[in-house]
Amino acid sequence: MQRQLRFITSAVAVSFTLLTGAAFAQTQQAPPTPPAQEGYQPKVGQAGKDAVWVPTSPELVQKMLDLAKLQPSDFVIDLGSGDGRNIIAAAKRGVRGRGVEFNQDLVDYSNKLAKSEGVGDKATFVQGDMYAADISEATVLALFLLPQNLDKLADKFLDLKPGSRIVANTFGMTGWKPDVSEQIGGDCTNWCTALLWIVPAKVQGSWAMPQGELKLVQSFQKVSGSLGAQAISEGKLQGDELTFKVGTTTYTGKVNGNTIQGSGWTATKK
Repeated sequence: MQRQLRFITSAVAVSFTLLTGAAFAQTQQAPPTPPAQEGYQPKVGQAGKDAVWVPTSPELVQKMLDLAKLQPSDFVIDLGSGDGRNIIAAAKRGVRGRGVEFNQDLVDYSNKLAKSEGVGDKATFVQGDMYAADISEATVLALFLLPQNLDKLADKFLDLKPGSRIVANTFGMTGWKPDVSEQIGGDCTNWCTALLWIVPAKVQGSWAMPQGELKLVQSFQKVSGSLGAQAISEGKLQGDELTFKVGTTTYTGKVNGNTIQGSGWTATKK
């Protein structure tokens, strides 16, 4: 964790320097840019509406997609998709996806690149504001955004179907610790950490069980509370799977709306 924090602290410092530049100040409220001109090439550090463009390395893109454990049935969305590399990489694995990018030049560039790479049927890019984008179709989000961007989007992320995966380059969200953190090796010195979150089911509240009233307090994937007069321990969610202990007894069950079905036990939301 200390190593991860050092990477995040370093990354935040670099991004803060970029974001406070005059170019960002001038373009924060800018309208969509005109259609891309022939021969357009994106430049690292170019200003955008909500952040500058700094691409994720190909090695880290692959690490992020590995952590997401992509399946053919998945649909990947990238908010602030830049040159489209996350979505194109997923498409090369046979998975459909969509990038949402405010800069029309980058949208056009990404669509042309996807076609030239032979994945134009699976990778598409649209112009739009990432905060207003509909992400309900996503089973995987692949992102490289600053903490302040991610924090503004966290509620939308939590409304995704339990078990949906969010993978990101280096930066995380306030209070929501990643389920997995891995670094790429080699000579990488910046933007080297891939993070994974698994969207948890929502279990906060009181549940009726034959063993007594189950009261659950939820903080993202962490769960505390009590069963009858006994406190629960080691409570956690991995998608729709809830696990907790009461004394020496371990309870594991699947959350499905207002019911939790375990082996030999059931809980119903009050």
